[in-house]
Formats: sequence, C-alpha cells, structure tokens
Amino acid sequence: MNIESVYDPSFKPYGQALTGYNTAALVSAMEAIPLPEEGVAYEPSIAALEASAIFGQLQNNAYGGMPVQIGMCWGRNTRLNCLEYHRDSEVNIGAGDFILLLAKQDEIVDGQLDTARVRAFRVPAGVAVEVYATTLHYAPCHVDGADGFRVAIVLPKGTNEAKPSIAPVNEEDKWLMARNKWLLAHPESSEAGQGAYVGLAGTNIDISE
Repeated sequence: MNIESVYDPSFKPYGQALTGYNTAALVSAMEAIPLPEEGVAYEPSIAALEASAIFGQLQNNAYGGMPVQIGMCWGRNTRLNCLEYHRDSEVNIGAGDFILLLAKQDEIVDGQLDTARVRAFRVPAGVAVEVYATTLHYAPCHVDGADGFRVAIVLPKGTNEAKPSIAPVNEEDKWLMARNKWLLAHPESSEAGQGAYVGLAGTNIDISE
C-alpha cells in the first residue's frame, strides 16, 4: 500500500492540515501517559489533555464555539479492522508521526465498502489534522512498533459515549455503535465478533505487509 502525506493534493477530499496551533503542551501531556501493554486503548475525554492551553482554542476556533472533548487513542496497530464516521469533523494530533487509513462515505454501496478504496496517509508529529465528517476512519496505525502511537482525538462533547436507545428506521441506524458513531466492521475484526455491523468487504488491510 502506498502511504501518502496529508500535504499531498490527494488528501484534500479527506481533510486538511490546520495551521496556527501550538500543540507542544498537548503533546507533552500525551507523552506522560504510558502505552498499553498490548493493542489499542481509547478514552473519549481525558482531563490532563483538556487542561492544556490549546483546549479553548480548538473549541472556539476549530469548532466555532461548540463544546468539545479531547481524548486519546494510543497503543500499537497496523490493521484496518473497522471504519467509522461522525456527523462532524474530527481533529487528530499525534505525539509522533502516525498513519491514518481512510475512505469516503459516498463509497459505501448497499451497506458495504470495498477495502480496495482505502488509502493511507502519514501525519507528522504535532500537526493538527482535520478529518472531515464524510471521511471514514478508525484507529491510527503506528510508524514504529517500538514507539507505538499517541493521537489526541478532538470531537464534539459526548461523542463515543453510550449508544442512544433507538428504534431503527433505516439501514444506517443499524450501523450506530455509540453516540455520534456509525461503524462498519471487517468480518475478521474483534468488533464484528462483538456484534458490530459487518460492512467492510475485501482484505483487512495490514500496513506491515
């Protein structure tokens, strides 16, 4: 798989690198949190990250005053496994370089997405990257297994909390996995084994290969 840069023109349909943000204090706060012993961890809201000075700037500048949360996804990962989307953009900031596996919402056909559509983009350390609402994404991949990855996840407050109780009225409702989180799982993923909607067809991409 060819790994492109978020500064390549090919990234424009998926998101944009944001400028003007000093992420140094946020990166330091992330680096103080140990990596999990194995796999990937995620917390939607982490007080130590939200205490950094950039919190107010992200809330008021990047999100136009909407209440936000800063959490983190961290660990070691090289596989696709799932793709998700929200009803809004997500901002990612890595303590080190990391890789995003992305596709577009309009590439879902009859509830299925061919993983051959997925593209890989490398994000430099400390760069704030906006991933558009129509961009499918999931857990980042590490560049170096020894270092793993630590990526701050900025989203509207409440995202990824408990799924609301709904009576499905359309196909998309079947994909809702948590608050403001619609997810398509690969049949080989642990999420599929836990009952997530299986909507990814093709190879479960592994960038280590």
